Amino acid sequence: MAFVKLAALKDVLEGSAVHIPVGEGAVAICNVGGSLHAMDGICPHSWGPLGHGALHGTTLVCPFHSWGFDCTTGQSDVDHHLKLATYPVRVEGDDILVDVP
Repeated sequence: MAFVKLAALKDVLEGSAVHIPVGEGAVAICNVGGSLHAMDGICPHSWGPLGHGALHGTTLVCPFHSWGFDCTTGQSDVDHHLKLATYPVRVEGDDILVDVP
């Protein structure tokens, strides 16, 4: 895994999320109270772009069918057996770097 620039700080305002296509998939970056978190950006239920969903606290809600995932842990709020991958985030200057596979 390697840290790569996926977004700029100005693009991920506090209380919001962004959808970043990466290879065959995507990463959702969330800003929770000024703390940045990254996780798999594709909903396993309907393949929705999680980063286009609404962020409620730490829960990112899929815009297609409202499945929610804790962006700090990847844990589903619908199925306790379902957990998305999360990725380390680093900020360098104005850049958001994520350690993606």
